Formats: sequence, C-alpha cells, structure tokens
Amino acid sequence: MKPIKHVGVVGAGTMGSALAQKFAQEGLRVTLADRELAYVLKGLEGIRRVLNEGVEKNIFTPEEVSQFLSNIKGTEQLSDLASCDLIVEAIYEDFQAKTQLFKTLSDIVPGSTVLATNTSSFSVTELSASVTKPERFIGMHYFYHAAKNRLVEIIPGEKTSSETKEAMMRFSMMTGKDPILTLDAYGFAVNRFFVPWLNESVRLLQEGTGTIEIIDEVCKRTFGIGMGPFALMNATGVPIALHAQRTLEFFGKAYQVAELLKEQAGKKENWPITDTAIELINADLEKKIRERMLGCVFFVSSQILDEKICRAADLNRGAKIGLKWKKGPVDLMTHYGETEVKRLVGDYCSLYQEKAPAVSAGRWRMDYVTLRKTGNNAIITIDKPEDLNALNEEVVRQLDDRFSRAEADPAVSTIFITGSGKAFVAGADIKFFIDNIKDKTLGRIVEFTSYGQNVFEKIDRSGKLVVAALNGMALGGGLELALCADIIVASPKAILAFPETGIGIYPGLGGTQRTAARIGKGLAKYLILTGRTISAYDAAEIGLIDHVVGLEELFAMLEGETEVRKSKKTALSPRWSAYAELYSKNRYEDIINGIYSNGNIKSEEVSRLGIIMGRKAPVAMRIAEELIEAAKGPQSELEKLVAVFSTSDALKGLSSIGKKVEFEGK
Repeated sequence: MKPIKHVGVVGAGTMGSALAQKFAQEGLRVTLADRELAYVLKGLEGIRRVLNEGVEKNIFTPEEVSQFLSNIKGTEQLSDLASCDLIVEAIYEDFQAKTQLFKTLSDIVPGSTVLATNTSSFSVTELSASVTKPERFIGMHYFYHAAKNRLVEIIPGEKTSSETKEAMMRFSMMTGKDPILTLDAYGFAVNRFFVPWLNESVRLLQEGTGTIEIIDEVCKRTFGIGMGPFALMNATGVPIALHAQRTLEFFGKAYQVAELLKEQAGKKENWPITDTAIELINADLEKKIRERMLGCVFFVSSQILDEKICRAADLNRGAKIGLKWKKGPVDLMTHYGETEVKRLVGDYCSLYQEKAPAVSAGRWRMDYVTLRKTGNNAIITIDKPEDLNALNEEVVRQLDDRFSRAEADPAVSTIFITGSGKAFVAGADIKFFIDNIKDKTLGRIVEFTSYGQNVFEKIDRSGKLVVAALNGMALGGGLELALCADIIVASPKAILAFPETGIGIYPGLGGTQRTAARIGKGLAKYLILTGRTISAYDAAEIGLIDHVVGLEELFAMLEGETEVRKSKKTALSPRWSAYAELYSKNRYEDIINGIYSNGNIKSEEVSRLGIIMGRKAPVAMRIAEELIEAAKGPQSELEKLVAVFSTSDALKGLSSIGKKVEFEGK
C-alpha cells in the first residue's frame, strides 16, 4: 500500500485550513490551494493564529509551530498539486463546482493519486462520475473543528476500490482521526440524524411548543450536550442547516424542511437567543419536547440501522466524538428500552404519516472488540475510542470471545492486540468502580477483576505468538493487558503508566506481578508506587516493551507486510539501574521518611520521589508493595480487592480523577 507523504487540500476556508493544519501537525507535506491567492493567504493566517493560540495554552512550543507551518505551502495554481499522494477537496457545497474541480484534477494528477471529497451531503458515487479512474475516489467527511475533532466518516462510492478504502482508513488513523465507515447514502450516518434533529427543533418552535431558550435547554438535558440546536445552528450557520436538510428531503415527509428554517436562513440572521436563565420548565412541556426530539432521533437512527448505513457502534461513536453528545443514539435507545423506543417512533411516524422502521434491540448490539484475519495474522482491535478503549464488563467479554476464536483457528500463527484512536487501553471503566462502591456491591468488582484475570491468563499462556501493538496510551489495565503478550511494540507517541495508587487503588489485573517478572521488582515498585508516566522510548530502555516502531511500520506489521522483530535484552543504563537499586533495597515509606540506603541517586531526586509517593493513597501503596515483594502470581491481587475498595480513599480518588486529592489512609 503506497504511503501518503504529500497531501493536497483544495479550499482554504475554515474546513480546508483546519485540515491542512492537522496534516502538517502530523508531519506530512501539505499544499493548500484555492482559486485566488488572497484566499490562500487568509487561510494560512488563520492556521498561524490557531497554532499561536495553542502556544499560549501550552499545547505547542514555538519551535513546533514553526515546524508545522514549514510543512505547508500555499498556492493558487492547481498544477502545484501534481505530486500529491492524496488530495482532499474542501470547497463550498456546490455539486457543479465540485465536479468541475475533480475533472480538472483528473487531468493534473497521476492515476495513483487518491482523490477525496469532504462533502457533507452529496453522493460520493455521483461525484465520482467526474473522475478518471473512479476506483481511487472516496468520501472523507470531516467535522468541525477539523484540526481538533477526531471524527471522520469514510464513504466509499460504488466504484471505490477496497485498496483505496483501506488506505484511507489507515491514513485517518495515522493522522489522529477516529474513522467510521458508512455507505454512500445522503447524509451518511451523522448528518442523517443530526440535521433532522436540528430541523425538528425549528418545527417545535414553529408550532409554538416552547421558546428557543426552552427547546435548547430541554435538548441539553436530554442529550447531555453543552449547546442546544438553535445555539448550534448559530455557531455553524443557519443557511448551512437549511442546505443540509434540503439534501435529505429525498427520504420522505419527516425530512421536509421547516418553513421557519427557510425564513430564518432567508433573513441571513442568527436565531434570536436571549440570556434569560431558565430555572423551571413546565413538566408537561418538557416531556412533549423531549419525546418529540427523541422520537426524531430514534426514527432516523432505526432507519440507518435498518438500511445498514453503518454499524451501531459507529452510529453511536459519530454522536459522541463528532457531535460531543454525552450519550449516542444507541446508548439512548438502550436506556429507554425497546418498548418505549417503539412508542416514541410510532408517535413520530403518525405525526408525519411515515412508515415505521423496524425497531429491534437486537440491532443495538455494539461490537467494541473486532477480529479480522490477514494471512496468518489475527488482529484483535479494542474499538471504543470515544471512551479511550476503557475496559468494562462487555469489552472484556468481547475480548475473551475474539481471542478464543483466534486461538482456536489453526490457520492463525500470530495474534495481534491493538486499539483504535489515541489509546491502546486507558485503564478500566472508573464509573463501574464508583457505582459499585456506592451501592456496596464490592462483590461485582471482585467478580469483574477475577474474570479479567482469567482472560488475561488465557492470553498470557497462549501457545501462539501474541503481540501487543500499542498505538497510543497504555494506562493501568491497558498496560496490564499488554504485559500478557510475548512481544510488545509501541508507536513513538505511546505513553505508559500505572496511575492506580494515585486514585486510591492498586493494579489488580496482574500488574504487580507481570511487571516485576519483566523488569524486576525494583523498577516495578518505581512505576507502580510513583505512578509516573513514561515514554515509549523509556519503556523500551528498561525492557518494559520490546521495540518502538513508527506508525507506518506498526500498520505494516499488523497487515503482515513486515515481520515482527524479536525481543532483545539490553543492560540497564546507570540512570535506570539507580532507580532499580533504590526501590529494591528500600521500602517506600523509608524513602518518604528519608531513611534509605542508596548512593547512586542524588538526595534531591530521592526527596522528590518521596514527595510524589507521599501524595498517594497509603493503603493502596502498602498493598501494592506487599504484592510485588511476595510475588505469588496475579491471583494474589484478588485477595486484597475488598480491603482497598472499602477505603474512603478509594471512593475519593476514583471520584476525583484529574484533581488534587488528600488521602487519609483509611
């Protein structure tokens, strides 16, 4: 598969500039083009402004910004795109303008160049008619702000080749995006339900069912969002909402544009939203608005699943990542239940004389762990990037199922375990722990951890080669999962840590045991008792992982295009040997109290380590150290679970992630 090194972006407006910025941040060579140099210069200035704001917020350094900007070249000549491996069109939504652009580009670039449209509404297949070799044409619908929002919809047209589709899925992941695959239908997945949701809010206003402020407030409460539909339309542009809805009228009466939306767009004005605080809303009115808006989303979402536009998990992900909804459509349907969803959809269909789509809870099943084969490789992907692939009961159950299937397949010799998005696995589902502590059902925590240990033990003892490919952060339970593999490789951006003692608990999925077995008790105590985050390079230096590999090599390894490098042991550097010696010779409490035996680390550094450990939860620290020293195997971690989760420190720490906590030791 040809690597993409040079990307062209046509259209230097808000979307195109953001895409150029993102691609440049990922180290790609970018050519930003528009029909006039003035537009290009404006786009480049916008990129510079956004990046400088990042410097002010300590997101980037001035040196990084300088490098990003040096990766971008602006031009008003489409001929400058001739050497691009990929060109993304991001001009205004006009079908004729887009088709003319692609006709021109087809005459400029070689047949191997992938051509992609960022259209949010037009058919990819229809646009592909303007392209020579339409098998290299595809839809890539990005979301605002494209430099920050991780979602992209990948939409193959009828003639798009599988190679082009796979190349764009890989490219999206390599440029920090979370792709979802959809069929080529108007609205694709996200806009298909989101735009009618906006339109329905206008219909309610048009009918006199609530004010703008009340409708916005009810929607914020119902969908767990920061901005209601009217505020969102003001932010993105009322005419854009009108245009998007018009492209969906094809689907039937329920999709017809609200007359009031046409009027407001014609005025070229935002919706008049007042600052009036809404403290109390009439319960009956709130119920009416809530049920109409839910009915709209459930109706369209059921159609999407009925038509197999995308997977249930991707539909949900589109809302949570792309739109920042706290709960996606499938989450909401699962919450309300099949009977209630049928009622709401039925009421909505009656209102617009629509045929009710099939409503079945069986279609709401979400696959969070996927399994696919490439040659002799089985690739297991933990695929819940909206929650950083956190481990919960369902994810572990699916991991168990997928691994067992790969293990039983005689054609599979190597099993890869990786993650999607920016995390391999960022630990366990904290809410699960908090809920069970509050409900005094600690037995469920023990049961979950015990089952997780059984699954991890199965992976650890597999007769096949197991490779953990850390695409991003591996924290807590994620690092414990990786340690079950025979070989661990990580991308340069991966980070690793055991944060548990800083939130009132200890690693319970084998972390205290497998870490020590791999790098020794001293360094295991250092990592677990300080909770320090280390880079992939540091992890390789101490032997916690085997190799650091670039993303291209990582993907090539997964696809069987390159072999997995065998692990090799190297001697510890003086720096890491000193840490290993300090923690091997001393208990953590002695280090905190300044009573330690080790002359290889400066006293100032030891004092700093003592301060760090002094801020951790004492009970969790004591148990973790005892478990490491005893070295009785992963099962020994189960014995102290109730003791640690019974402490007030555990509830306090788990409930205060990211905040400063003063633990009491009880």
